[in-house]
Order: sequence, then C-alpha cells, then structure tokens
Amino acid sequence: MTDAPGRLIELGVTGLALLERVRLPVGEGFTVITGETGAGKSLLIDALGLTLGARADASLVRHGAGSARVEALFERIPEPLIVAREVTAAGRSTARMDDEPVTAGRLAEVAAELVEIHGQHDQQRLLDTRRQRDLLDAFAGASDLAREVAVAVDAWRATREALGRAEVDPRAAARRLAVLEHEIGEIDAARIRVGEAASLEDRLRGARHGEAIVRGAAGIEEALLGSETDERPGARDALAGAARLAGELARLDPRWGGPASRLAGLEAEVVDAAAEARDLAGSLDHDPDELRLLEERLSAIYLLERRYGDDEAAVLAYRDRAAGEAAELRDADARAAALAARLDREVVAVGEAAGRLSSARTVAAARLAPAIETMVREVGMSRARFAVDVRRRPAVDGAPVVEVDGQACAFDGSGIDEVVFVIAPNPGEPPMPLARIASGGELSRVALAIEQVLASADATPTLVFDEIDTGIGGRSAEPVARALWRLGRGRAVLCVTHLPVIAAYADVHVRIAKTTRDGRTVTDVAEVAEDARVAEIALMLGGPGGGPAAQAGAREMLDRAAAWRADPT
Repeated sequence: MTDAPGRLIELGVTGLALLERVRLPVGEGFTVITGETGAGKSLLIDALGLTLGARADASLVRHGAGSARVEALFERIPEPLIVAREVTAAGRSTARMDDEPVTAGRLAEVAAELVEIHGQHDQQRLLDTRRQRDLLDAFAGASDLAREVAVAVDAWRATREALGRAEVDPRAAARRLAVLEHEIGEIDAARIRVGEAASLEDRLRGARHGEAIVRGAAGIEEALLGSETDERPGARDALAGAARLAGELARLDPRWGGPASRLAGLEAEVVDAAAEARDLAGSLDHDPDELRLLEERLSAIYLLERRYGDDEAAVLAYRDRAAGEAAELRDADARAAALAARLDREVVAVGEAAGRLSSARTVAAARLAPAIETMVREVGMSRARFAVDVRRRPAVDGAPVVEVDGQACAFDGSGIDEVVFVIAPNPGEPPMPLARIASGGELSRVALAIEQVLASADATPTLVFDEIDTGIGGRSAEPVARALWRLGRGRAVLCVTHLPVIAAYADVHVRIAKTTRDGRTVTDVAEVAEDARVAEIALMLGGPGGGPAAQAGAREMLDRAAAWRADPT
C-alpha cells in the first residue's frame, strides 16, 4: 500500500430511500451482494455512484428525512481518504473530500480513478473512447510512446503560439514600434530617479512656507543663543552659568561632577541645535525662478506616472518592457523565420512519433480483440463478435495535420488515431460501439471480459458489476463467476447478482433484506457468515420452500466453487 488512495474499504449510507442507516465494509477480493428484488441492491450501487460524482436526485432522499448522506472510505496511508456526498430534500448537493468542500466534478475526477462501475450507462468510464484508447496503449506497452507524442505535440503547440505572436502586420508593427520608441525616448529624456518626486515635494513644501520657517528659525536661535540687539540672554547663557556653578560645587564636593558634566553637554547641544535651525532656514529655496523649476520638474514626473506607472520605479519598469518589445519588433522577421523552421521540424517529429504509436496500437488491437472476444463468449455471449477499431483521423479543414505513411492525418495530443471498442452481440447485427449496447447485463459481461483480459493494464482498485447476470443461465454463470473471482485477486470486486452460482464463488457474501422497523420499511445489510451460506444459497435456488434438495444443491455448489478456487489453473 502507498500514500495514494486505493480500493474502497467501506461505504456508509444514511437516509437514502430504503437505506435508513447502512454501513458496508468492503474487503479485498470478490464480494457478492444478494437479496430479493426491490430490497435495495442496486440502490447501494447508486449510493456509491454519488460519491463518484454522479448526478444527485432529490427523490432518493428518504421520506421524512431532511437529507441523504453517502460516505466512502478508500484505503490510504496513514489515514483513509474520506469522500462524502450529501443531497437535501430540496435538491441541493454538497461534496467533501477529507472534510474539505469540493465540486462534484472534482469528486468525479479523483474517484473515477478508484472505482469503475459496470452496468449503469451514466457511470461507465469504459464507454469513453478516450478510456478505451488508454487501455489499448497500456495493453500494447505503448504508454511511453503515447507520452512521447504528447510531449512532441506540446512543443509544436508552444512554437505555433510563439509564431502567431511573432507574425504581425508590417504596417501595424511599424506603428507600434514608433509608439514604443517615442515612449522610451520620453522616459529616457526625463532621466527620473526613484524617490525623486518625494524629495521635490519636501523641498517645495518648505519653500512655500519659507517666511514662517525663517521667522521660526530666528526665534529658535534667539531663544537658544540670546538677542544681540537688546542683549537678552538665551538658554545657552543660562546653561553656561549653571555649568559654572556646578563646576565650583564639584570642587567642593566631587559628587557634583556628574551634574556639571551634563550641564556642559547641554550647553553644547543648545549651540548645535541653534546652528542646525539656522542652516535649515538658510537651505530654503527663496529664488522664484528656482521654485518654478522645481514645480515644472515635479509636474513632468507626475505626467510620466500618469502615462506609464504609479511611481518612478513603475515608469522605469515600463520603459524596460517597452524596450524589450521594441527589440522583438525590430527582430520580428528573423524570429518568425526561425520559428517557422522550428515548427516544420516539430511537425515532422509529431508525425514520426504518432506513426510509431499508431503502428503499435494497430498491432496490439489485432491481439486484443480476439482475446476479449473469447472471454465475451465464455461469459454467456456465445455468438458475439468483438473488435478494436483503430482508425487514423482524416485531415479536415482547420485541424492540424501531419503526414504519416503518405496519408494526411489530423492529430492532437493523443496522436492520429480514433480507438473504439465495437461489438456485435448477436449474429446478423452490425458491430457498434459499446456505448450503444442497450442491455445493462450485456454491457456488464462485456466489461467483465475486457477487465479480465486487461487486468494487468487497468489498475482501477475497485470494480463494481451490476446486472451482470441478466439473461444468462447456469451454463454461462459459472464462467462469469470464475472471471469475477480471478479479477478480485489484488483488488476489490463487487457484484450484484441473483444467480446462486455466482454467489457461491464469492470470497465475501453480503445479503440485503427489507424489514419493517417502527412502522417503516428499511433495508438491512449484513455479511452472511460462512456457516450460513448454504442456507442463503439454498434460498436463492429454491426459495423459502426449497427444502433438502435446495440445501444439497447449495452445498454441492459451494464445494465445487471451493475446489476450483483452491486450484484455479
């Protein structure tokens, strides 16, 4: 086991039609689900489908319940992956994965890799021709070739997009280049610096309040140094006198040395502060012409910012981008020619890789089709014909084209082929795609045959088969049962069945039964213990009045299945 999600290990259902409260543990191997018609066997599969992103139907909510909830646990280290879906009676649907809200689409994307349901058309991944193509590639051992094609196509697409950008109308390019060169020249001529506007704003703010600042500075200097006109002392003189007194006291008592030193320092600070105030006042721009130049410079910077960015840094960044675009335009012809040459080489590479992949698919299809046809006949469709149709896509207008073996073929990231699994279930019928099989039972048996042949190629950890026994009898049932058991080696396989032969081959037998509780019909789900399987299969064989003959038949059926499972070669 890895930290990636694996097989289904438990399914819990609450408030879904007859399923009032049901919890179904799922083990590795082959599990059958049996029970009388209408007990809710297929309803359990529908519940699982909800956790896989199937459409939510409010009519499934149990009468009287506000909502229905389905919860699936998938094997994972260190903790299981929990996928939940809730449907309200009003029709609203919510999905959660590991308790995080997700969309139903995201649920389907993740869970589709974990569970494959066969029998319900709207839940069949196998009906998707893309899935069929991937299975054929895995069977062919061509997954590396498929990746090679995808990588080659991605490179071709990137080059095509680059060429589209490089191929511009010459007149439009010339106009655009002229605009860019004008913008670059305008920014270069301004020779702006980051932070220049803020510095100019500070200088202009000071200049506009110059008279008040000068008066204030003179007042500060006078208060600190005194007035020369009326010989008023300032703070410096008072501090100097205090410092002298403190010095005299220090000579009498050394403890006054500290205050004397601080007072001397304050005197020096006062002198420095007065000088700084005088210098700041002297730095103001009083010249009207100088102020006009500052304002014009600031206006020029603001104009550039309105055109090219929020500040000087953004303007300069725009200039660099414009210079880069201008360089590309000047070099457009040479760049376009180089890209066109590269595109030609990449188209050839796509064609070569797609051709190898197509050949591998064709060879593998010739091996896969008869193997699946043999299995289809073994599981009860004795006269069916099966084929894997691999056709190269013809060239169509507007689609990208490569030449392979002299043929023009449309291509995409998957190559040049359309891969379709086709079947003619009965003689005289034309082969048709799997999606057009009307019978759910036939479709389930075909899916079983495909899964049996492609078991090593399909890593889906949980497979579910519904309606697989529709239209088959005892002769065909045993091969179906054995195929299901084989398929359950290393994964979980669940099968809804009415046939006792299929039930006898199961590793785990689960019975669904209707009962009445508090005046309401409910469905109970329980595993049939090993010592009770004879009675259960006898009930499937002969009904409630089957008697000893049904018991004996059930025991024989279980013994034969056990003997085969012990040596299934």
